[in-house]
Amino acid sequence: MIELDIPATQIEADVQRALSEDVGLGDLSAGIVAANIRARAVVICREAATICGRPWVEATLRQLAPDATTTWHLAEGERCEPGQPVFEIVGGARELLTAERTCLNFIQFLSGIATKTAAFVDQVQGTSARVLDTRKTIPGLRQAEKYAVRCGGGYNHRMGLFDAVLIKENHIHAAGSLSSAFRLAQTLTPEAKFIQVEVETLAQLDEALTIGVKMVLLDNMPLESVRRAVAIAGGSCSLEVSGGVNLKNIRTYAQTGVDRISVGGLVKDVTAVDFSMRFSN
Repeated sequence: MIELDIPATQIEADVQRALSEDVGLGDLSAGIVAANIRARAVVICREAATICGRPWVEATLRQLAPDATTTWHLAEGERCEPGQPVFEIVGGARELLTAERTCLNFIQFLSGIATKTAAFVDQVQGTSARVLDTRKTIPGLRQAEKYAVRCGGGYNHRMGLFDAVLIKENHIHAAGSLSSAFRLAQTLTPEAKFIQVEVETLAQLDEALTIGVKMVLLDNMPLESVRRAVAIAGGSCSLEVSGGVNLKNIRTYAQTGVDRISVGGLVKDVTAVDFSMRFSN
């Protein structure tokens, strides 16, 4: 089971924002349907995908069609084939028509993230590398997007600036040196889940190892430099690769022996999965 780990209030708020921009003061089109008509709707996925978005679909229905009943045929994180029914809803036809687009928007977008993540995860099978996301998310939907990454078999990097430290090139420049930045982080942020240092050269890696850094991000390093970095570190710290990683080269990077590979494209460059909802008898 995929751990949701998101407050119910956050999901309800996500849905409320979506409904506010779509429904506004009311659904003019659905008004042509009599209030007493009941309907059964089947939601079908039209392409191979990894399913994600059930909590947001159900929150949408709670807000618009609280009397509806939903039957799911696929679980979160489960893979489906083209044309496969994902879930069914029975409820008032007018309410289901109003809820349709918001339900589909959430499941198509989050399933797109989960599906893309699963493709990257498949490429690193048999290696020790984990696939991680980044903070390159749509403002306001970060928790949903990071949940979708987990549904696809990936892992989350830090949630935001508040829970962990990543010392990047501009931090190093402002602090005066890599060593100074790291020591300040150790002193000033004892509550951080981790302190990670980004390096761009093998010389910086040597400096990081010398001062006891336990998590290093190899930023945009050529493949051969990554191999050398793994040999230099010798397992003394966790190594993460970031920058320029895609489906064609991720396995090669994973086979170097790095521990983590972060891919901004998991949540930044997403193609929505094709879903449709049809009324049926």
